[in-house]
Amino acid sequence: MKKRITLAFTGASGAPYGLRLLQCLLDADCEVFVILSKAARVVIGMETKLKLPAGTGAAEQALRDWVQTDRGNLVVCGLEQWTAPVASGSGAPAAMVVCPCSTGTLSAIACGASDNLIERAADVAIKEGRKLILVPREAPFSPLHLENMLKLSRLGVTIMPAAPGFYHQPETVQDLVDFIVARLLDHLGVEQTLVKRWGE
Repeated sequence: MKKRITLAFTGASGAPYGLRLLQCLLDADCEVFVILSKAARVVIGMETKLKLPAGTGAAEQALRDWVQTDRGNLVVCGLEQWTAPVASGSGAPAAMVVCPCSTGTLSAIACGASDNLIERAADVAIKEGRKLILVPREAPFSPLHLENMLKLSRLGVTIMPAAPGFYHQPETVQDLVDFIVARLLDHLGVEQTLVKRWGE
C-alpha cells in the first residue's frame, strides 16, 4: 500500500522545503494530500517562480509540473474542504507534515482551533495518535512560540525547526534544503538518499 501523507504549506518563509518534500514523497510513490493556506500561496510566489493558480485541480497540475515527477498520487484539498479525507479520523493519512509552519498556525494547532482544514487535519492527527511534524521557520522564538512548541511536544508532536546542519559540507542552498527534507523523510519512514546519515 502507498504511504498516505498530508502536507500543509503555511505562510512562513521556507516554501522550498515544502516543495522539495513534496517532490521526494511523490518520487517515493506516496499518496500526498496537499493543503495550502492563503498566505502560503503568496509566499510560494515570493520565494520561487511558481505561481499557483486558483482552484484545486489547476493547483495540482501546477505543483506536479513544478516537482517534475509523474509518480505518486497528488490531491490538493481546499482550505475549507471539510469533506476531505484528512478532516476525519476514519479517513486521514497516517502522518502529517506542516512545512513550513507559521507560528500562527502552530498556535492554532496548540489550542485546537480547527478553523480551517490545516488546523483540523492537525487536530485529527493529534487526537488519533498519528505522526504530526511541524517545521517552524521563525527567528527568534518568543516565549509564546516556545510554550506552544513545548505543549505540542508533550502531546507527541515532532517539532523540527528549519535549521539545517553543516557537517555534510553543503555547497548550495539546495544542499541546505535537502538536509531538512532528509530528516523529515527519515521521520516519515520514507527511504531517502539526499543526505548520508551520521557515521555513513
